Amino acid sequence: MSLDNLRDLYQQVILERYKKPRNRGKTDPVDRYQKGHNPSCGDTIELTLQLNDAEDQIQDVKFEGEGCAIAMASVDLMADALRGKTTAEALEMVQKFQAMMKGEAEFPSELRKLNVMQGVAQFPVRIKCANLSWHTVKAALELAKDVQPAGFISNE
Repeated sequence: MSLDNLRDLYQQVILERYKKPRNRGKTDPVDRYQKGHNPSCGDTIELTLQLNDAEDQIQDVKFEGEGCAIAMASVDLMADALRGKTTAEALEMVQKFQAMMKGEAEFPSELRKLNVMQGVAQFPVRIKCANLSWHTVKAALELAKDVQPAGFISNE
């Protein structure tokens, strides 16, 4: 696929997910909650997670928030990708996504939609926008049960 075609696909998926997100709202119940903020451009998200009874698998991921197309598309794609994953798998995916933003990795074919976000790496100032949701979900998963977050997690 040519570079121009990849750029077009990247833009198309990001705009589609920004305009029609599939994972807006709050999970029911809310087993984990975390707010994330990107001070560089003002992106803000509130992430909720529903876990299984053993709290080792993600049943659902939802978000609320405002931000640029990249931040909103990234959180929406992330929510799809994390549903059904164990918490350990999710934390590995956070590392892989952050490595992908540095050009060091990509996701396997079953998670190829996340690879669309590789286009962000061409714009270093926008990498924080794409990483916001991933920093936020990591903080949410690392919280102990019934512990309320101290405030916003920042990607700075």
